[in-house]
Amino acid sequence: MQRRIVLVGAPNVGKSVIFNNLTGKYVNVSNYPGTTVEVARGYARLGGVPCEIVDTPGAYSLAPITDEERVTRDLLLTAPPDLVVHVADAKNLDRMLPFTLALIDAGLPVILVLNLIDEAAAAGLAYDTGRLSGLLGIPVVATAAVKKIGLDRLRAAIVAGAQPQHPFRLSPALENAVAVVAARLGPRRLAVRALALLLLAGDPVTHNLLKNESCYPAVLAAVLAAGEQSSQPLAQIIAAERQAQAAGLAAAAVRRTPAGRRRLAGFLDRLTRQPLTGIPILLLVLYWGLYKFVGGFGAGILVDYIDENVFANVITPAVDEACRRWLPWEWLQTLIAGDYGLFTLGLRYAVAIILPIVGTFFLAFALLEDCGYLPRLAMLVDGLFKQFGLNGRAVIPVTLGLGCGTMAVVVVRTLETKRERLLATFLLSLAIPCSAQLGVVLAVLAGDSRAVALWAAFVFAVFVLAGWLTARLLPGERSPFYIELPPLRLPDPANVLRKAYTRMIWYFVEIIPVFLLASFLLWLGDRSGLLAYIIKAVEPLMATLGLPAATAKIFLLGFFRRDYGAAGLYDMAAAGLLGTRQLLVAAVALTLFVPCVAQFMVIVKERGALAAAAMTAVIAVVALVAGWLASIIAPLFI
Repeated sequence: MQRRIVLVGAPNVGKSVIFNNLTGKYVNVSNYPGTTVEVARGYARLGGVPCEIVDTPGAYSLAPITDEERVTRDLLLTAPPDLVVHVADAKNLDRMLPFTLALIDAGLPVILVLNLIDEAAAAGLAYDTGRLSGLLGIPVVATAAVKKIGLDRLRAAIVAGAQPQHPFRLSPALENAVAVVAARLGPRRLAVRALALLLLAGDPVTHNLLKNESCYPAVLAAVLAAGEQSSQPLAQIIAAERQAQAAGLAAAAVRRTPAGRRRLAGFLDRLTRQPLTGIPILLLVLYWGLYKFVGGFGAGILVDYIDENVFANVITPAVDEACRRWLPWEWLQTLIAGDYGLFTLGLRYAVAIILPIVGTFFLAFALLEDCGYLPRLAMLVDGLFKQFGLNGRAVIPVTLGLGCGTMAVVVVRTLETKRERLLATFLLSLAIPCSAQLGVVLAVLAGDSRAVALWAAFVFAVFVLAGWLTARLLPGERSPFYIELPPLRLPDPANVLRKAYTRMIWYFVEIIPVFLLASFLLWLGDRSGLLAYIIKAVEPLMATLGLPAATAKIFLLGFFRRDYGAAGLYDMAAAGLLGTRQLLVAAVALTLFVPCVAQFMVIVKERGALAAAAMTAVIAVVALVAGWLASIIAPLFI
């Protein structure tokens, strides 16, 4: 019989590394039913028994704040697994243990994994896992997953399994309140003690879950009565008592040792988080990571070689010849190898122009992610993002948006409030170019550094101004900023390549159907004359921007995919149809132009059709106004 094993833990503690080592790879990634939150499921045979292993979204407790935490809580409580593996950061065990205690409260069989034990040792912390296991009553395993230390012991512990343990008792007053609420709840499949504690803590998700049940009025009355008898909010009391228990357990199991030689890592850690040094480091990362590696190597060297040497000289002529020889119908020849052909436009753009740029970006992103830089970047920009009604956590989807806006809109759900998710989605859709679009723009403007600087200044100014205005128009406050800081470390090349490869496959599989569909629709529009009519209607707008009429086509392409339009800009630049000033204007307007179809559909799914339509209308106006301003300002500098 198959066992179901669920990995839980806070973000950045190494859950996914352990998941990959247990399963070998991601086998299935799908949305959790009723949500847009993705859950990864893998399969392995452990001890000869088939196991389904579930990698849950990051969570700090059973009281959910974000959609991710709610999914993790639902996975644990609505269909209790055979085993829960709680992955904790060994350096911050006192902050991790309250979640462990909550899992024990829920009556779940738990194994505690003290991951990053090598970093804890370097910080002068040594854990007696046997003593901690005895105090908690559950198996405790120390690991350094990235270095594959302790994983054999973890597998053995999973095979041996665990049993639910008696919960740690709280103060008599709280225990009495828990007993009264639990009695009102009555027998049920869910862990009654865990539900009672969540209700007493005022968790709105749990209250909403039960409000339609006949027992809820009596339950609510018991919760309110317990609150009236307390001089402090019950949520604060429960959290304080659990934290005190966690601190006592951690203190009993840890001993201090002379700190290892981590002076260089500590020095670099301070440099990346302080504005005086962190901002220049960020600029260097952007210059070498995006401009030189993605823009120069990916969009320049790789695209030029694949497009000109492989496609133009070898593949495209062969496809053209095959179509002429084997396809007697002119319409079918043009569908495959015409100006808007499925091969010459769709596959060529996807493989020769987009894939090299996306691939180099995801390599750079995986490198930054694996070395621990991104959370420090979040801390560095928290002050700036405050001006947009966001906090530093938003830098993760914004940075990922430089790879794929569609993927980034999905990641926005990790932000805590609906207002923050709406703000971040708008800014992503307006002023964050995807890696393919960014690479192409940098490639076509690379001949004039002034044009690159002006383009970056325009896009950044729109980002700041739009964020500042939107944050003041939308009601509400930003949520508090908190983030786990993983240690700075040398990236594991295998892990970096695995992450980049997984994301490239996801992206490539996602864009190929869209590119082929876009090519087909453009071919159909061309054959019917509709495309010429639409382009004719848009041409006056291009004239307003000082651009030739043919530029209207790349804006139309940009609606199917931003990077599709950017690839069209690349073709026009290569043909010498646009001067440097015109390239700048087109790059500014196209960068800020409406989100592509795929991103638009994800926005509809995540934020709703009305919000998606309103964003698109505003973005179209902003893009045209910014392009018009660029056409006026460009002659002053170029």
